[in-house]
Amino acid sequence: MVNTIQQQLIYHTQQAVKALYDSDIPENQLTIQETRKEFEGQLTIVVFPITRFSKKSPEVTGAEIGAYLKEQLPELAAFNTIKGFLNLSLSDAYWTDVFKTHIIGESFGKFPSNGSKVMVEYSSPNTNKPLHLGHIRNNLLGYSVAEILKAYGYEVIKANLVNDRGIHICKSMLAWQRWGNGETPESSGLKGDHLVGKYYVQFDKAYKQEIDELMSQGFSEEEAKKQAPIIREAQAMLQRWEAGDESVITLWKLMNGWVYAGFEQTYDRLGVDFDKYYYESDTYLLGKDIIQEGLDKGVFFRKADNSVWIDLTGDGLDEKLVLRGDGTSVYITQDLGTAQLKYNDFQMDESIYVVGNEQDYHFKVLFLIFQKLGKPWASGLFHLSYGMVDLPSGKMKSREGTVVDADDLMDEMYQTAKKRTEELGKTEGLSDTEKEYLYHIIGMGALKYFLLKVEPKKRLLFDPNESIDFQGHTGPFIQYTHARIKSVLTKGAYSLDTPLVMPATLASSERDLIQLLYNYPVIIEASAKEFSPAQLANYCYEVAKQYNKFYHEESILKADEEELRVFRLHLSSATARILAGGMKLLGIAVPERM
Repeated sequence: MVNTIQQQLIYHTQQAVKALYDSDIPENQLTIQETRKEFEGQLTIVVFPITRFSKKSPEVTGAEIGAYLKEQLPELAAFNTIKGFLNLSLSDAYWTDVFKTHIIGESFGKFPSNGSKVMVEYSSPNTNKPLHLGHIRNNLLGYSVAEILKAYGYEVIKANLVNDRGIHICKSMLAWQRWGNGETPESSGLKGDHLVGKYYVQFDKAYKQEIDELMSQGFSEEEAKKQAPIIREAQAMLQRWEAGDESVITLWKLMNGWVYAGFEQTYDRLGVDFDKYYYESDTYLLGKDIIQEGLDKGVFFRKADNSVWIDLTGDGLDEKLVLRGDGTSVYITQDLGTAQLKYNDFQMDESIYVVGNEQDYHFKVLFLIFQKLGKPWASGLFHLSYGMVDLPSGKMKSREGTVVDADDLMDEMYQTAKKRTEELGKTEGLSDTEKEYLYHIIGMGALKYFLLKVEPKKRLLFDPNESIDFQGHTGPFIQYTHARIKSVLTKGAYSLDTPLVMPATLASSERDLIQLLYNYPVIIEASAKEFSPAQLANYCYEVAKQYNKFYHEESILKADEEELRVFRLHLSSATARILAGGMKLLGIAVPERM
């Protein structure tokens, strides 16, 4: 979405090139951007591409184009040319009209249905351990992207593919059988996912001891890992599960049930949800019919040992195994089947997989296979790849039991928010229940904003203390700004119904704030198209920062005239509404008071 004035500027600049230089310049060669802060103006036309038609210096060309535009566009108050940049100042009348006609309306920033359907698959936990910091980034990214796409007009299905079978859960099951003494979440007071994770760690310790013992007897490390009795027992349990052994299935259902109850508590606290759950136990046998289809079409080939492969060397990749010689699946087999199942279920136009960047190659192969199979929906597949999250203390590890647990981290965020908020004396007049809610949303706002403001592809270092700063580039700063605006509106007895009379002239901080607010739909569109909440997160920060500048430079409640006071209250209200709306799409609540 390009704002109307930019469309007009592109059109009139094309007309200027035609009139002044008797040439046609294609629209895609014209760039209009926001004017840099250190220069006068709000919008800037990049002049360099036009000089090949004018055959004049960038400064002269800019001055000639500027003079032409000023004649044609009453909205243009002034212009200046600095090197190859034509900076345009739009009139206050233009900005006040934008505010009154567009921004103040309740429908501003809302998109109609675009008739397309998209699935966003995220979370994808394993049922042998609790969610950790990496899962938090995954969940927050997936949820926010889904909400942004919904706001942009898509019908969205939020999906979660749970890895609920395999050797990992058998390890926890076997350890619980050996050492659990019938322990349950109720008897231990532990969340179910934490309890099962405890036995996964116990298995790993016992496994390591057995490997060391075998190596001391002369086995190589690789051989010891294969021959350790405990891993062989876990593999035997998996085979019994796949054969439908009733006792194994019963234990598997019991322990997975504990984990799901624990996950739901974590999801609820994180503020994420799902429309559809898929379970690997239901999908792991899928995909073999697609392998046959690929063989029939000549996309796959069979080797002498009966295994099935695809040759992707012509695409710059390598040969990839898609079915073992004994007819059993590999990961990509079931991924092929699950993708087809999801499409059969929902017929979506696009399907986004939110998965860490260690799986980049896997998804290149998966999507390429679908293209070679001629699946019409293959072009709608997208891997939203994201980088790891580190803490200042170093990279997290899971099997050693030193994982940065999601629940522990959320507890820490709550306590840090409580401490900071009380130190700043921002809880006056709040009840205990209101305080608890405030600490929760500030802690979660700090965590979510810190993880979402960075482009997904980038690896990031999460510092809990830095994230809760009421003056920095943080969630709490934006939350505090929203609460500040609400306080101003309450003191000013603001009502949306109060008639608005626009001032004849605007202060620069008012003009800059209106321009920023007007960009809201543009930012939503860009964030939706790039599957990146980072743009929206950084936009919310810029709005909060600009509002605070306006707040400090211009008197709102004690404005010289009543009409000016009402206008500034309306401007404050629109800012609060856009901040609340933008933060909601990031999954972040904003307080009414603080």
